[in-house]
Amino acid sequence: MAEILPSILAADFTRLGEEIAAVEKGGVKMLHIDVMDGHFVPNLTLGPPVVQAIRKRTALALDVHLMITDPDKYAPIFIEAGADCVSVHQEVCHHLDCTLRAIQAEGAQAGVVINPATPVANLRHVLEIVDYVLVMSVNPGFGGQKFIPYTLGKLRELDRLRQEIGKPFLIEIDGGITLENVTEAVRAGADWLVAGTSIFHAPDVVARTTEMRQIADQAKSVHV
Repeated sequence: MAEILPSILAADFTRLGEEIAAVEKGGVKMLHIDVMDGHFVPNLTLGPPVVQAIRKRTALALDVHLMITDPDKYAPIFIEAGADCVSVHQEVCHHLDCTLRAIQAEGAQAGVVINPATPVANLRHVLEIVDYVLVMSVNPGFGGQKFIPYTLGKLRELDRLRQEIGKPFLIEIDGGITLENVTEAVRAGADWLVAGTSIFHAPDVVARTTEMRQIADQAKSVHV
C-alpha cells in the first residue's frame, strides 16, 4: 500500500492541531516534517520543540527530513523529540554509512535523501543499510514548487536496484506531488508520497487527503 505523507510545512500553524486532526480523519498514517537550517537550503523552518509539540498531539508516525549541514549533531535531538523516521541528505554527509547506522542505533528508521540532480549511483553502497530513500522531485528549500518529471526515472532505477539486491527499502518522493501525478509516481516505484500544498491548501483537507490516498492505492495495484 502506498502512503500519503502530509507535509506540515504547508499547514496553517495558527491551526496546527486542527490541520493534523483533518489529515488523521483523511486516513493517513504518517506526517512529514521538513527541517531547514538556512545553510544547506535558503530557508529556516522547524526545530525540535515543534516536533515535540506535534508528538504530543498525534500518534501518527513522524517522518523528519533534515535539510541541514550537521545531521550527525541534530538527528539524535530530533529522535528524542519524537521523530520515528529521520532522513539525511547524501550531499552533506561525509560518512553516510556511519550517519545512517547512528540514526538506527537511536531507535529510528534511517533514510537517505538525494536532490533532483544527484545520481542514484551515489547511493549504491548504502542501499543495504537504509530503511528508505527519499527522492526530491523539486530543489529543496521552499514549498509549492512544480514537480520535476525526470525524477520519475530515479524512482524506477531505485525500484530496479532494490529488486536486484534483494533489500526491501522503501522509496519516498517529495516535491510538487498533486492529484495529477500521484499515479505515475506510485507506478514508478514510490511507496511514500509527500504532499504539502496540494493537501493543506485544498478547500477541504479531509476530502483531498482521502482522494489522494485512494488514487495512490489504485495506482499501486497497477505498478509498472
